[in-house]
Amino acid sequence: MLKHLFLSLLLACTLPARAIDIRDDLGHTTTLAAPPQRIVSLLPSLTETVCELGACARLVGVDRYSNFPASVNALPKLGGMDDTNVELIASLKPDVVFVAVSSRVADRLRGLGMKVIALEPRSYRDVQRVLDTIGLALGVPDAQRVWRYIEAGVAAAAASVPAQARGLRVYYEVAPGLYAAGTVSFMGETLTRLGAGNIIPPDLGPFPKINPEFVVKANPALIMVGARGAQGLTERPGWHSIDAVRRGRICIFKPEEGDILARPGPRMAEAAQIMAKCLREKAAP
Repeated sequence: MLKHLFLSLLLACTLPARAIDIRDDLGHTTTLAAPPQRIVSLLPSLTETVCELGACARLVGVDRYSNFPASVNALPKLGGMDDTNVELIASLKPDVVFVAVSSRVADRLRGLGMKVIALEPRSYRDVQRVLDTIGLALGVPDAQRVWRYIEAGVAAAAASVPAQARGLRVYYEVAPGLYAAGTVSFMGETLTRLGAGNIIPPDLGPFPKINPEFVVKANPALIMVGARGAQGLTERPGWHSIDAVRRGRICIFKPEEGDILARPGPRMAEAAQIMAKCLREKAAP
């Protein structure tokens, strides 16, 4: 009996790992013979997801904007959207490369024989789905534990928002040039979960470029903006009449807060806490 048990264990150890087919957001199917041990990530939210799922040690290179957790700063930086260093990526011999859907080098990487998975979460549902996809690729069971943590954190943030802040109409400028967080973006969804309003209608999409006169007419009661975008905001033509400007209801986020807020991934609960803090402070009488 012990001999049969030994032979069974030996056979199990020598059998090849079961291949996994991963379908990405562009409809490409990538077959992984085994969970990848050398990973390149070219999008900060995907980098953070890989690390949150316990695979940070498998990363061998990241894009220049990936800066969390701190350990990824020691990895080779592979450029950005417009200057990705394909030759350096190839030299790292990755088992898989995670890229954004909008990546301009995905086809070139595939042409060099690399396995590429394109993912780009833009909504809460996307984040939940991407967690499952990356978890499957990494061979990590129960990737949804991260989603449960996010959900619990967002719910706690919502519970901290006082009644007088609920329904407050918000304009959230996510990037210079008047790019706004739309209702259907993950940032807009967080605002909704916190009980705030949004001056951007759903039909404008997730991150529309807004005419400054649109904001004046919408007259938000609160403005959220990053430090870089805040320069000269109150001097924009006509903006002195906006309720948020007149009453000083402007939250200016620090760069490190901006990173958390802008990345649809494991730190979305922290992003909700940052927004909730803004709502609590600016809605106070």
